Amino acid sequence: MLEDMHAFVEFAAAGSVARAAGRLCRTPSAVTRQIQRLETTLGATLLNRSVKPPRLTPLGARVVEQARELLARAEALKAIASPATEPSGLLRVGVAHALADGSLAKPIGLLRERFPKVRLRLISELTGTLFERLLEGELDVAVALLPEGGAAPAPLAAKVISTDRMCIVQPGNYRLKPTWSHLDGRSWVLNPPGCMLRAALLATMQEAGASATVTAEVHNPHLQLSLVASGYGLGLLPERFLRREGSRLAVTTLRPKGFDLRMAIAVVRAGALGALERTAAEFERELSALLGG
Repeated sequence: MLEDMHAFVEFAAAGSVARAAGRLCRTPSAVTRQIQRLETTLGATLLNRSVKPPRLTPLGARVVEQARELLARAEALKAIASPATEPSGLLRVGVAHALADGSLAKPIGLLRERFPKVRLRLISELTGTLFERLLEGELDVAVALLPEGGAAPAPLAAKVISTDRMCIVQPGNYRLKPTWSHLDGRSWVLNPPGCMLRAALLATMQEAGASATVTAEVHNPHLQLSLVASGYGLGLLPERFLRREGSRLAVTTLRPKGFDLRMAIAVVRAGALGALERTAAEFERELSALLGG
C-alpha cells in the first residue's frame, strides 16, 4: 500500500500520469494500476477521470495530504531501523550496581560529545534485574557482572569485555588466617540477595563447611569498603576497585586455599539497535579501554 500511496503522491505533484511515471522510472500504465489499486483498497474515487488529464477529487486531495504524512513517518521508521542513520533519540543503559562508580563518567561524557543527538538514560540494578529489563524491552544495553564462565539467559547476547578477580577484604586491624575455618561465623558486608557473586561466595563457603552472618546488605561498593574498614565485617569486592580505592582505607585481602572467584564484565543486549547501533558500539569500545580490555 505504501508504494501505491507513493505513486499517488507523485501523480499529485507532477499533475499527470506520464510525468509521475517519469519521476518514478515506471511506465504510465504501471502508475495507473497503482492508483487504481489504492482506490480499491480505500473504497473511494480519488481521481476525476471525466477531464483530461485526470484531476484529484476533493477526497483525493485530502488523501494526498494524509499519504504524504504517512510516507514521511514510514521514512522516519526506516531511519530508526538503519545503522547508517545518524544516531539520535534515547539510549537506555543499565549498569550493574558494583560497576556504577565514578569511572563510568568518562565513557558517558565521550558519548555525549560524539553523539549530541543521543540522550542517555542510566539505570543501576542487580544483574538479574538488568536481564529482566532487557527481555522486557525496557533497556537497550546493559553492563552486567557474571561469575566467570556464566552466561546471560537466552535470547540475550553477552560479550565479555573484561574479567576481574573478586577479593575477600578484612579491616586492617584484623589478622585472620586465610582459611575457611577462621572465616566461619564471621560478619559480612555483601550485596543484597540476587547478586550472582554473593551466591557463588556463600556456596563456596557452604561446601567448605563454613557459615557467614550477613550483617549489611548494600549495593554501593564505596559504602561496602567503608563499612569493612570500620570493622563492620568482611567484604567481597573487585580487585580493580580495590586497586583504585582501597589505598585510602586500612584494609587487607584474604585468599583462602582454592578460592579463585572471578567475575566477567559483559555488555549484554537483546538485539540490534538500528540507528543507535554506532552509539552502543562506541560505548562498548570505551568500556573495554577503561577496564583494560
